[in-house]
Amino acid sequence: MTAARLLRTTAKVALPVLAAAHAAPVVSTFGPLRNRTMPRLSGRGRADHVALTFDDGPDPLSTPFFLRALEERRLKATFFLLGSQARRSPDLVREIAGAGHEIAIHGWLHRPLLLRGPRATYDDLARARDTVGALTGHPPRLFRPPYGVMSTAAHLAARRLGLTPVLWTCWGEDWTARATPQSVHRTVVRDLRGGGTILLHDSDCTSAPGAWRSALGALPRILDTCEERGLSVGPLHRHRPHVR
Repeated sequence: MTAARLLRTTAKVALPVLAAAHAAPVVSTFGPLRNRTMPRLSGRGRADHVALTFDDGPDPLSTPFFLRALEERRLKATFFLLGSQARRSPDLVREIAGAGHEIAIHGWLHRPLLLRGPRATYDDLARARDTVGALTGHPPRLFRPPYGVMSTAAHLAARRLGLTPVLWTCWGEDWTARATPQSVHRTVVRDLRGGGTILLHDSDCTSAPGAWRSALGALPRILDTCEERGLSVGPLHRHRPHVR
């Protein structure tokens, strides 16, 4: 066998194996399986506590409404910020941090990491971490991938950057044009359990225009439901033992 033919044969075998290894973590996207078998990645924590998290901000048109609603309830949350959005609204990033909320990152751009190689993945996370850290004075420690889809490269990059990936146990499907406050509340509480992590969106930068209003409208009812069930609500750093 010639060297060229050997290389072609090796590539035919190796490339599918490498692709499968890169995509293997995508299994964690399946919520029921993740919630049962991956408590740390799911954001499972104290049984008497629920972590409240928001993705895709900051957005000067919508995020201030969420900050006001949380201030009225005297509650803190975790905001997973897009680095590109943070760069556009640095004062809003500082306002979120100044209000005592936990700052985490959602990557630089809202693009699937499964379609990116190791270098591009690392650069995306590093750029978001460094930008947000420079604005707040504290390097973020938590990371949530766009669409909740992890890859092997994302896990490796997060480890190198000192970031812990955290997904969620329940969400409101609040990004669609058909979402309403009622549907968001109903969808969240369907899977709401003590020790869980709620995902909502404080921005529509990757959602249907105005979709954030459905999340904002549902927020008081979601918080009331948690209170009725005897569950405290707060950011992920109060949600031990599994998040940190």
